[in-house]
Amino acid sequence: MPTQERLGAAIGLAVMAGLLITTEVSAHVVKTVGPYQVAIGWVREPTYVGEQNAVQVVIHDGHADAVDDLSADDLKVVVSTGGKESSPMSLAPTFDEDTRLGIPGDYEAPIIPTAPGAYTFRVTGTIHQTAIDETVTSSQSTFEPAIAPTDIEFPAAQPGLGEVATHLDRLDARVADARSGATQALVLGLVVGGLGVVVGAVALSLVWVARRRT
Repeated sequence: MPTQERLGAAIGLAVMAGLLITTEVSAHVVKTVGPYQVAIGWVREPTYVGEQNAVQVVIHDGHADAVDDLSADDLKVVVSTGGKESSPMSLAPTFDEDTRLGIPGDYEAPIIPTAPGAYTFRVTGTIHQTAIDETVTSSQSTFEPAIAPTDIEFPAAQPGLGEVATHLDRLDARVADARSGATQALVLGLVVGGLGVVVGAVALSLVWVARRRT
């Protein structure tokens, strides 16, 4: 390959690599925690409601080397959205030292977002002896909010989880009303039946008394 073509190919590869790096960073929030660089965001974007995803934390030291020796107990993440907050979830390493599979420095907590909107991740724990307590929220300049998968559903869009929950609530209310009506009807029937028994007993008593007088 001529020198100019090689140079052009090298420049093209460099530009592509730069674009990939920019895309990855823009999808995460990068924090400096002591001597470490910590990137926080979703594993997969776009983030669709009802689809398996995970909170991802990628850690490198000051030499840009991956920190891959933390345990699942070293880091926790609390996810919040819409005024609701999850229990602390372990950020487990995806890299396996024995098999060399996974991504060095990558820690994940699986989650299925069930409501659209902005999500907040609070990461706490320690990176070796360095404490970490960082909170990041999805936005246009960080990582994406969760969205309904309507635009990619084909051939027919499925009802969202919120719609299903609303329909179930309405159905429960109708069932409760029906049960209440059935209960009232049963009570009324018992009362009427009881009155019938009482009236019958009184009538029989009167007949018996009349016969004795005759």
